[in-house]
Amino acid sequence: MLFRVAAVAALVVALIPAPAAAAEGPTGFATVNVLGQNGTTGGAGGPTVTVTTTQQFLDYIARPGPYVIQVSGTITLPTGSTDGMHNVTSDKTIVGLGGNAALVGGGLTIGLPVDDDVTSPPANAVHNIIIRNLAFSGATDDLINIQMFSHHIWIDHNDFSNGDDGAVDIKRGSDFVTVSWNRFHDHDKTSLVGHDDENGPQDIGRLRVTYHHNYFDASDQRNPRVRFSALTHVYNNYYRDNSYGVASTYDAQVLMEGNYFFSVNNPGRVAFSGDLGRIVQRDNVLVDCNHEIETRGPVTEPRTYYSYTADPASSVPTVVPAGAGVGKI
Repeated sequence: MLFRVAAVAALVVALIPAPAAAAEGPTGFATVNVLGQNGTTGGAGGPTVTVTTTQQFLDYIARPGPYVIQVSGTITLPTGSTDGMHNVTSDKTIVGLGGNAALVGGGLTIGLPVDDDVTSPPANAVHNIIIRNLAFSGATDDLINIQMFSHHIWIDHNDFSNGDDGAVDIKRGSDFVTVSWNRFHDHDKTSLVGHDDENGPQDIGRLRVTYHHNYFDASDQRNPRVRFSALTHVYNNYYRDNSYGVASTYDAQVLMEGNYFFSVNNPGRVAFSGDLGRIVQRDNVLVDCNHEIETRGPVTEPRTYYSYTADPASSVPTVVPAGAGVGKI
């Protein structure tokens, strides 16, 4: 059975003005004052540099201290001994110039090396990272990997496609992350929150993530797929032609709010793989979807942590494709 909305919804879309897409700062969990970090400011206060070569880019993302790193043109990330993943240190803004800045062939890791014995945030956890206005493609692993208790990360207005594994994976106790106004396309396994069923010791009570105004444009699955999260807030995203939207397992708390689903087989699932998760849904629109959103509650209200204003779901098919991705800030 297909779930449809009344035709009047299309009229509402045309009547609702689009909000400004290019926010000066993040909304959501990346704004929270916690863990010694008051919001996410990236490289603010540090030097601004423009990079045009692989060598320059890898040099600046690895330096200590704050930097605003402006990427001009296309930079190829080498595979080498790292499988194409390259570490970003704390207090960095990495931003593309114009509408054609790109990182190809590899991906970025935000976080310390994996250590299963570390089960609480270390003092030197990577933090305060902003990545905006870049096209990521062709990585041999993840496009962006956030791990090992990294916190205060803002991933905004990027384009993600054709990675070998995840597009944006958030795992191993990472926390206070916002993923906003990105376009995901031509990609299979889009975004994990929590990577493994056995990783509760690092993840329980953490993995607080906001996804808003993203365009999941035929990105097949994991949009996102969530384990253990203390709260993942998914609002005002546009889903088009996906096998599933959100999956919540291992008692992860997910609020799905004001999203628009078009031709999505399973918009939201709590009976997926492993222990049941939790989903509370409100004000979502489903068009030509094969199943309703599965629910199981309760979940914590996001306003416990931060303030926000959700757009009407009926405006999402207009607002999000127009504002998401590169060249919009």
